[in-house]
Amino acid sequence: MDYWLGLDCGGTFIKAGLYDRHGTELGIARRTLDIIAPQPGWAERDMPALWHTAAEVIRELLARYDIAAAGIQAIGISAQGKGAFLLDPQGQPLGNAMLSSDQRALAQVQEWQKQGVPQTLYPQTRQTLWTGHPVSLLRWVRQHQPERYRRIGSVLMAHDYLRYCLTGELACEETNISESNLYQMNDERYDPALAQLLGIGDIMPVLPPIVGSAEIAGRVNAAAAEATGLLSGTPVVGGLFDVVSTALCAGLQDETRLNAVMGTWSVTSGITDSITEGFDHPFVYGRHAEAGKYIVHEASPTSAANLEWFCRQWGISDYAQLNDWVAALPKAGSSLLFAPFLYGSNAGLGLSASFHGLQAFHQREHLVQAIYEGVVFCHMTHLNRMRQRFPAAKALRVTGGPAKSAPWMQMFADVSGLPVELPQVEETGCLGAAMAAMVGSGAFRDFTAAQLALAPHIERVLPDTAAGENYGKKHQRYQALIAALQGLQSGHQEVL
Repeated sequence: MDYWLGLDCGGTFIKAGLYDRHGTELGIARRTLDIIAPQPGWAERDMPALWHTAAEVIRELLARYDIAAAGIQAIGISAQGKGAFLLDPQGQPLGNAMLSSDQRALAQVQEWQKQGVPQTLYPQTRQTLWTGHPVSLLRWVRQHQPERYRRIGSVLMAHDYLRYCLTGELACEETNISESNLYQMNDERYDPALAQLLGIGDIMPVLPPIVGSAEIAGRVNAAAAEATGLLSGTPVVGGLFDVVSTALCAGLQDETRLNAVMGTWSVTSGITDSITEGFDHPFVYGRHAEAGKYIVHEASPTSAANLEWFCRQWGISDYAQLNDWVAALPKAGSSLLFAPFLYGSNAGLGLSASFHGLQAFHQREHLVQAIYEGVVFCHMTHLNRMRQRFPAAKALRVTGGPAKSAPWMQMFADVSGLPVELPQVEETGCLGAAMAAMVGSGAFRDFTAAQLALAPHIERVLPDTAAGENYGKKHQRYQALIAALQGLQSGHQEVL
């Protein structure tokens, strides 16, 4: 049989999945990925270790399911976006990669904001400025590590680096690089004037060529074949920014559905064929995998990774137990609030996480419930903005690990007042990457055809109106807490 392999590189796991031409999943292999934090606010990844882990997970998948390498028709890669994976002129890693959740460039972004740089950029790039954007990190390296900056030979992002390791070919994939602030959205190209505005004009010569999601960007070379068990010469397509991958697997095709991704990042996405003006809020647009379409999204690193942190601190690995704890408590019945800002905020640069209202009678169950609620409330910040841009949206499709949690999904439906639709896909990143490989190898003519052919079963969770009223009151208290934290942060900055 013919198979397509999808590799998905996220914030905490790397996964490989095998699929037949009907989208049937043969199997998944996964490994954890370490985040290196040598200083507060830094989030790095060892690049050789990442490639070694990726190679291991591919080899494990092929061996576990006894798949001949010749049966793999093509390979796609989906990965967390933004960040910076730097190579030297010889193609070797230039230090650790800096991830999208890295905040070392906070002072630089704040200075750009004071200067009005985001407002100048937005009409050209359709991007905001974030600490984990490639341009922010590159400017930081230029200022603080000038020798490293002078040695940059290529600027990549996660799936570009993994594709390079597989093929030896350098390229930047369009759904990801279109959100780098180095790309003119209207002209569909790099723009030296953007880099010049950001103080990194000399970076242009080391930006690799842009490739499409389904474009064959290289073939597995001999060294990668030996490391992975793949067949030398197997095509590798451009791949996908992971928010695009999940939107494809969630079945988003028009403006009637939005997709909430719950992982390291809180993401709400929609698909459109036009850039619409006239909003006070600067909606982020990126190139969609399908020609002529855009993905619009709101995002912040404020989602389920907060729960992962809590579980690590208390040695909890039984997620069914967490769900039982939350389900046993009255909905919105606790006064305890949690701001899910362990890895960043969507309410202002520099805000930190906190529990508020903690008292001696509170148990672990209450803390877990507060984390579930805080993550949903944080998602609502993005969802409420996106519903202004997508007023025709009548349901929310949720993907990511928390989509398997019945009480969490009921909570999301209750708080949002929207039906929550759950695509029954084990790993959207892997399937989306495999979908790109299918299109690139000719199994489908385009992504729309692939979506229709591979459409998953959808389960629906309907909102509870009475619970929604209670959550509405608690959501207001959450918003008051965030406003207080913003005031505290502002006062702290004034003191400094």
